Amino acid sequence: MSALTPSRPPAPPALAKFHAPEVVFGADSLGEAGFAAIRLGARRPFLVTDPGIVEAGWLATLLTRLKAEGLTPVLWTDVTPNPKDHEVRRAYELYAESECDVIIALGGGSVIDAAKGVAILSGNGGDIRDYAGVDQVTRPIPPLLMIPTTSGTGADVSQFCIVTDTDRHVKLTIMGRALVPDVSITDPRLLTTMPEDLNAATGLDALTHGIEAFVSLAHNPLADTHALNAVGLVCRNLRTTITEPAEMTARAKMAQASLQAGLAFTNAILGATHAMSHQVGGLLDAPHGVVNGVLLPHVIRYNARASPDRFIDLARSAGIAVDGMPGEEAAELLAQHIRRLADDVGVPRGLRELGVSDTDIDTMAHTTLDDACLTTNPRTASEAEIQQLFRDAL
Repeated sequence: MSALTPSRPPAPPALAKFHAPEVVFGADSLGEAGFAAIRLGARRPFLVTDPGIVEAGWLATLLTRLKAEGLTPVLWTDVTPNPKDHEVRRAYELYAESECDVIIALGGGSVIDAAKGVAILSGNGGDIRDYAGVDQVTRPIPPLLMIPTTSGTGADVSQFCIVTDTDRHVKLTIMGRALVPDVSITDPRLLTTMPEDLNAATGLDALTHGIEAFVSLAHNPLADTHALNAVGLVCRNLRTTITEPAEMTARAKMAQASLQAGLAFTNAILGATHAMSHQVGGLLDAPHGVVNGVLLPHVIRYNARASPDRFIDLARSAGIAVDGMPGEEAAELLAQHIRRLADDVGVPRGLRELGVSDTDIDTMAHTTLDDACLTTNPRTASEAEIQQLFRDAL
């Protein structure tokens, strides 16, 4: 090229869309729920929660707030962990019979996913299993107000809905921008009543969201910032919420970690850890975050061969000294770091302790291939490679 030939201008940055609800965050923010519901048009809201939240007393507090604003909520509490297709069906029938409008969820990821399932059926009809995959929800759904009571699922800000198909014993991933809630209210006080095992599981879920979103094929600068910050927040604060459950600074940091990890993965999607974890949860009704905690170190080692440099930033965010270190070495240190964190919060070391057997591997590996989360994993995976990852994690 001669000195007179103009150089080619740099390529513009890739376009990035960032989906997010209105976010209300902070201690006592539960008090904003009534105002938020009215702004969404509520008169007879459909309130989804579970027996644990009822027992903890948060439902009574929320009902007081809603009724003080003149609202007449209809209650549905029959949600179990890993919500089932038939539960969503029954909840929708009550929603329709009661002529409800805005849908409010008060609970963890299972409650929020069930509420989203009701919204899908309300706007689109059919059976919840009809909507597995990406952008299958094509018609408008009712407004969604989500109030999380755990620090990890990110369902309150995400475009995901996970429902168990009880006929095939698999978790269905339903994904699309229509499922991003309208309002998310995060009150860290609500996290103090979580059982210790749920606290550990959801915290590791948030960590997995941050890591998988950062290395995802769909990652972008807007999501990256949230992902990295979430990883650091979990690694610095999860242990404290186990050892000092009433310490509110760590609780607030974990609430923020859950929120930021949710914003990251709903915009960058996830990877093989979640694709595999969904199969274990569908087959055995196992706790999702715990399964993630077992699988994540193995998937990190697998993915580091495809995108080693991304793991340097992740390891640094986790508090590991990695300056000048090759990416695969940083990824190995990160995998070990996560396993130690999982040990400290009481997560089993292998899937066998959760009830997975060698005979389950072929089935789970096969159904993993159909999970939408696998499409954005940074390294392609064959069925045989997924089988080996499951074996490594046993």
